[in-house]
Amino acid sequence: MKPAAFDYHSPATVDEAVKLLVELGDDAKIIAGGQSLMPMLNLRLAAFDHLVDLRRIDALRGIEVREDTVWIGAGTTHSEIGRSTDIRTHVRLLNEATPLIGHFPIRNRGTIGGSIAHADAAAEYPAVTLALDAEFETVSPRGVRRIKAADFFKGLWSTELAEDELLTGIIVPITRGRCGYAIEEFARRSGDFAIAGAVVFVRLDADSKIEHCGMALFGLGSSVIRVASVEQSVIGMIVDEVNPETIGTDALSSLSSVPADLHGSADYRKRVGSLMVARAWCRAVEEARND
Repeated sequence: MKPAAFDYHSPATVDEAVKLLVELGDDAKIIAGGQSLMPMLNLRLAAFDHLVDLRRIDALRGIEVREDTVWIGAGTTHSEIGRSTDIRTHVRLLNEATPLIGHFPIRNRGTIGGSIAHADAAAEYPAVTLALDAEFETVSPRGVRRIKAADFFKGLWSTELAEDELLTGIIVPITRGRCGYAIEEFARRSGDFAIAGAVVFVRLDADSKIEHCGMALFGLGSSVIRVASVEQSVIGMIVDEVNPETIGTDALSSLSSVPADLHGSADYRKRVGSLMVARAWCRAVEEARND
């Protein structure tokens, strides 16, 4: 199938893009890499009178280390993130998540901003940014603002972004100390969306007590999920005293509901999700011990 007819716009600057969003209102949709939007348009699951293509806007691309943070332009592709030495050095979890996203052609066209703004519940980048306490830089006619990842994801394909607001960058804190990171997911085939997945970040003190924990789940709800209750429960504990299986069970028991579909029942997803949390926990802890 082919998409319904639309008018195509290709602004060269952020200001031009925001102006178009204001002028066109509800009839406009932003397209970044198009790897999620175009299949929906082709299948007539969505239709818009205007598409605003961001690919010509150079200011939306790039990766910069800025003191205690790493700034990633919203138009930066998955492949660029996967090749970046700065990402590999300072945000290893993003580097580790990148090969799990779709297939090589998708990673060449898809952008981190597109993934974040699309807010698919089974996507890797939203879960990683949530676990790492990232912030999102946006611009609108009202100016620039930052939105914490914890406040950004509202539900299935739903975010805090206003209709006239453009996501311009992702700001990730640089973590230091004895840190460990891991992402684990289960999918039917390589490149498929995850049936269940987990992201874990831990930081240990000199006595191997847990100083900080970030944990996010994906594929297990209508949005990515921060497991704050489990994070808080392990703070101050000696890491060897934490049972990975218990962490996995507690993380999934904290969910009010888990979706069921053709890929698996709610109980099946819970079992798989619990295992993904336990595996991610073990890998993150091992890395932190050796850091």
